[in-house]
Amino acid sequence: MSSLSLWHEQVVADGDPLAPRPPLSGDTEADVCVVGAGYTGLWTAYRLLRGDPGLRVVVVEREVAGFGASGRNGGWCSALFPASAAALTRRHGAAAADAMRAAMRATVDDVGAVVAEEGIACDWRKGGTVALARTPAQLVRARAEAAESGADEIALVGATEATALVGASNVLGATVTPHCARIQPARLARGLARAVERRGGCIAEGTTALSIGPRQVETDRGVVRARATVRATEAWSAGLAARSVAPVYSLIVATRPLPASFWDVAGLAGGQTFTDHRHLIVYGQRTADDRLVFGGRGAPYHWRSQIRPAFDRDPRVFAGLRAAATGLFPALRPDDFTHAWGGPLGIPRDWHAGVGLTPDGAGWAGGYVGDGVATSHLAGATLAALILGRDDPLTTLPWVGHRSRRWEPEPLRWLLVNAGLRLMTLADGEERLTRRPSVVAASLSRALGG
Repeated sequence: MSSLSLWHEQVVADGDPLAPRPPLSGDTEADVCVVGAGYTGLWTAYRLLRGDPGLRVVVVEREVAGFGASGRNGGWCSALFPASAAALTRRHGAAAADAMRAAMRATVDDVGAVVAEEGIACDWRKGGTVALARTPAQLVRARAEAAESGADEIALVGATEATALVGASNVLGATVTPHCARIQPARLARGLARAVERRGGCIAEGTTALSIGPRQVETDRGVVRARATVRATEAWSAGLAARSVAPVYSLIVATRPLPASFWDVAGLAGGQTFTDHRHLIVYGQRTADDRLVFGGRGAPYHWRSQIRPAFDRDPRVFAGLRAAATGLFPALRPDDFTHAWGGPLGIPRDWHAGVGLTPDGAGWAGGYVGDGVATSHLAGATLAALILGRDDPLTTLPWVGHRSRRWEPEPLRWLLVNAGLRLMTLADGEERLTRRPSVVAASLSRALGG
């Protein structure tokens, strides 16, 4: 298990061997059965038990808590929501869009409050995010993003201030938001699992869900009958709810702890996470032990939504990530990079995350498109309010009850997803040549409802 990522390796070094908890021991009954011990499932269980400590909550997990994207991501606990502000406004109205964005900003601080209260040592540091503009086209996009947002969300800064925050090459400016914290994601997932158990929840690992109904979950170790169930499986939802999401891989590279001479130039002294305004997403952070962790998209979607351990590692993509990181920070050398890993995330057809509970007690949440660290907390708090029947403003947010239409069957799904990835790469190349915002990217954004 420690080979899954740098983060899991560090968890083992902390003294957590990642040994599976006991599996389900036959048929059982619960008030709520949650499928998946990633962030969504664990936050749902945690918020349920805080809301009603007498509940019998069972979480079933095929591997171990924090095995999937929750333990392998880039470590951004951010207020990013996959559907853009413009898309939210078109679909739900301006007031609902504003409420959704405000809830996302608040949930970042809510995660921080739980981390402090439960004593979860996950290197939490709220330093915000710096999104660099490194080409004229990116600077146009940065200015537009700042103009469309509220002053409390995103600010535009010039080249000098941006470079002081992130000492990358060719910086023309940046957008800056305070609404993000750097974390060590596997430590958060493992600490949250322990917090669920301290509050009386049961986590059954090594237990595979075979089917999820509104009143029961059938597993390979027995049946859990409950008055409510929750599907919290994100990328793995493709195997339980056909075509609900497309599993797309995001891969990451990391360096050894780098010397002070590197960080004197590279900056990131305040715990900022960073990206730039290119179309094919990249993301990074300076870890608590002074490593550079840098990830991005670009790995292909696999036929019939397959998820396999072999897909976690793609030498071509790793090489591209190391090159991109070196392009940002030219002082990096090949032997600085010590770790590389990856994993799948879930992309819904309309790029719009959703959460909900049917009248007969079937709950679901997901479709985070890689922005799930904070969004999953909001999902868990919302599901808890819905299941407990509480009068809570969270239950009126526009993503509640949202169901994305299903992805197309193969081979259309394979063609669409991989074409989208290729077009984003093409759009970045187009902008380098024309120095103007990409026509290709604008067309693709409209097609996806962005």
